[in-house]
Amino acid sequence: MRSVDVTIPVSADESVSGVLAVPEGFEAGRTAAVIVAHGAGNDMHTPLLVRFTEGLGRAGLLGLRFNFPYMEKGRKAPDPPDKLNRTWEAAFEFIRNHPQFASPRIVAAGKSMGGRIASQMAAEGRLAAKALVFLGYPLHPPGRKDQLRDAHLHEIEAPMLFFAGTRDALCDLALLKPVVSRLKTPAVLEVVDGGDHSFVLPKSARVSEEEVYSDITKRTIAWLRQAI
Repeated sequence: MRSVDVTIPVSADESVSGVLAVPEGFEAGRTAAVIVAHGAGNDMHTPLLVRFTEGLGRAGLLGLRFNFPYMEKGRKAPDPPDKLNRTWEAAFEFIRNHPQFASPRIVAAGKSMGGRIASQMAAEGRLAAKALVFLGYPLHPPGRKDQLRDAHLHEIEAPMLFFAGTRDALCDLALLKPVVSRLKTPAVLEVVDGGDHSFVLPKSARVSEEEVYSDITKRTIAWLRQAI
């Protein structure tokens, strides 16, 4: 597996950075790709996304992680929804049409906000992903469990994989489980015992960050081999 820094055009006057995890023996037009978007408070260099995409690359999948414009510029507040959408579309088209790294099977994945944006676009038919992977889906705002962000999930036709920690303040498992069970497409929920929204475990768990990320990556790879 090798890493390749790339630049993704978003508009005529704006672009964002990305990093490809290219597997050994990559074949353009044949190897499946997984595009991973970061969450609202981190960027593409957050350890979870680095370990995740590199693990995908070592397993024979093309991985792409990228920044949204606000993170590219060092800002804290996320871009307006339309710009977030355009950036996701740009990353998707970058892989779909790339002369060297094109893939016919693209999976959309994301940490929190990055995954939510992908799911909304998939529900609207704007992102033709073969599957979706959520690394901590923000089902509701903190402390507002009556404001679920699940309606659009029922419009998605691609298979979905959800990772959720048992201490996630943005995703009560008691609320997520029935949502997943009612989806019209094949959907799987993987629970990270003791994990919070970023899959951080209590020190008493005596499980390293690397072990948690490795386990999430392995479970994703196993699921993708069946789903796509």
